[in-house]
Amino acid sequence: METTEAFIGLRCVECGELFDAEEATHRCPECEGILDPEYDFDVLDVSRETFEGRRFDSMWRYEELLPFTRASAVSMDEGATALVNAPKLADELGVGRVLIKDEGRNPTGTFKDRGQTVAVTAASQHGASDVALASAGNAGQAAAAYAARAGLDAHVFLPSRSGFTQKAMVNVHGGDMTVVEGRIGDAGAAYEGAMEENPEWYSVKTFVTPYRHEGKKTMLYETVEQLDWEVPDAVVYPTGGGVGLVGMHKAAKELRDLGLTDDLPSMYAAQAEGCAPVVRAFEEGRDVHEPWQNPDTICGGIEIPDPGASPLILDALRESDGGAVATSDQDILDSAVTVAQNEGVEMGATCAAAASGAWELAQRGEFDEDDTIVLLNTGHGSKDDDILRSHLMSKGI
Repeated sequence: METTEAFIGLRCVECGELFDAEEATHRCPECEGILDPEYDFDVLDVSRETFEGRRFDSMWRYEELLPFTRASAVSMDEGATALVNAPKLADELGVGRVLIKDEGRNPTGTFKDRGQTVAVTAASQHGASDVALASAGNAGQAAAAYAARAGLDAHVFLPSRSGFTQKAMVNVHGGDMTVVEGRIGDAGAAYEGAMEENPEWYSVKTFVTPYRHEGKKTMLYETVEQLDWEVPDAVVYPTGGGVGLVGMHKAAKELRDLGLTDDLPSMYAAQAEGCAPVVRAFEEGRDVHEPWQNPDTICGGIEIPDPGASPLILDALRESDGGAVATSDQDILDSAVTVAQNEGVEMGATCAAAASGAWELAQRGEFDEDDTIVLLNTGHGSKDDDILRSHLMSKGI
């Protein structure tokens, strides 16, 4: 494998064992725990100037802090997305600055590309011929795209409620798509059955592969550098499986440990009231969630009733002195429209949970008047254009 100098292997978050990345590919061989890439940053000599001297053209500009070399990556220059100033939202929230990290500008229109570039690179370097995953939609589209670029076959399992755009583009990229009646749990069950029948398939499913959260940590690297190495006071993240939230918190600790920053941003998980297992677990002081019974939200991307990595999410919220918030579908869709009509940024329906959550957090007094707040727009509004347009029509607009 073409790995970077500092990458030393995969550490199990449950039992603590360290494994060679050549041999361990997915879950812990000892206890089935989640594996997390680990580094020896003492071998590196990097500074702020190291990264500032490079073109802001791809997340792989931070290759020293990633498992694989940029030259070996299955990449379409994902990342390097804009951090858009939103002064009207700042006034509305009563804070110093609101900035929107606009992940809709990635190759397939969402932040899922950051995870799949690393996961599919790992699959390719392990000699896989097929990759597979269950997805609510966007991750499946991204996996099909990166598999196509790597010359691999992709097997994508989607629930019937996934958007037309995501389904269409899985096919356009040449992916083998199975649409399962029901919700994400039903698609996950179909995927599990197919994996048992096809043990040679290489999973790129969230927190099964160790590499998707690793790619998404680059959102925080970029944000901090775009702020001239100032750590934002808070990051509000639309949370389903929580991959990006976990990755960004890890990145913040890495930048601090490297001496590039001094602080951690407070991480906030924003969910929909109809499926909020992380919020409930946080409010109840639990270390792990209880599965959400009868999920009911139009925000399919964050309708994850049983997030397997909830202990990591909850640890990130508490370690960073952050929190969790749930808002109604009505408020989330209203927020997407408000952002579009006042700031021009096209937030996906699911993604607007970050904006809706930020408004609620501001009302609770979570933010100070001089705070810098970053909202993660994890996908482009065109992914949910039918939902947003229907919401407008229901309001008579």
